[in-house]
Amino acid sequence: MKAIRVYEFGSPEVLKYEDVPTPQVDRQQVLVKIHAVGVNPVDTYIRSGSYALKPDLPYTPGMDAAGVIEKIGERVSNLSVGDRVYTSQTLTGAYAEYALCTPEQLHPLPDNTSFEQGAAINIPYVTAYRALFQRGRAVPSEKVLIHGASGGVGLAAVQFAVAAGLEVIATVGSSEGRKLVEQSGAHHILDHTSSNYLESVKELTAGHGVDLILEMLANVNLAKDLSVLARGGRVVVIGSRGTVEITPRELMSREGDILGMSLFNATQKDLNAAHAAIYAGLLNHTLRPVVGRTLPLAEAALAHKIVIESRALGKLVLIP
Repeated sequence: MKAIRVYEFGSPEVLKYEDVPTPQVDRQQVLVKIHAVGVNPVDTYIRSGSYALKPDLPYTPGMDAAGVIEKIGERVSNLSVGDRVYTSQTLTGAYAEYALCTPEQLHPLPDNTSFEQGAAINIPYVTAYRALFQRGRAVPSEKVLIHGASGGVGLAAVQFAVAAGLEVIATVGSSEGRKLVEQSGAHHILDHTSSNYLESVKELTAGHGVDLILEMLANVNLAKDLSVLARGGRVVVIGSRGTVEITPRELMSREGDILGMSLFNATQKDLNAAHAAIYAGLLNHTLRPVVGRTLPLAEAALAHKIVIESRALGKLVLIP
């Protein structure tokens, strides 16, 4: 089979498109024929060697994919050959034509969801669910500000929040992003390239501020976020690419909270809740994964450049 292999940490050019043996299942494993692979920023951090958790070399990147079960081990009882699934991790890496998984790493993909959409589910939607509900403690009628709402996590968060009865204020940086966020149901959309866009947040909330902020780039926005936070409000930091200086009195006067989050800290119970919510949302059409662009698996290096350097519009997906 064809797969991407990494023999050393470094630039996107270390991603090698090669022939490798197709994995063989043991009694408690499942072999999935991959139809689509999701590219996440974390894939690039791991490849570069800058991520805290480093895989043993060589390795095949990727956690998110969607496909069809090809073979199952004799002790696997809750899955069948031919089942449509999406992955939340694999044993052998997702950037490949086939991936070996445990049953716990596989989740049902409804017929109304394409394989490309399935590859856009795991990290974006579980991150959004965890940020909104498990860390952010969002409840219906609250006002939530979602930065970078046209990216994979942002769109997922908008869809989850709208379905849960929250009032959504979303920020985007392009007209194309605005269209995607409108289609996902955001109530208010602001241009974060404008120097005074946060003044609009104050106006939209009659000066009270927002109850919850999902922050994708804390090193740029966190200090300013605190100025539009409601009393008792929460900021959930999903992403950051550097350090930031804040004014603690902004937080003290509001008795607000700054909360970090990482999927790697989620318990199995947390993950089970997120995937159950995702499945229900896919079935009732309140969740609609958006694929912004597809590339052949052989162009994984280009995909890694795009996902970091370009403004995100939906999910970037590789096709084996």
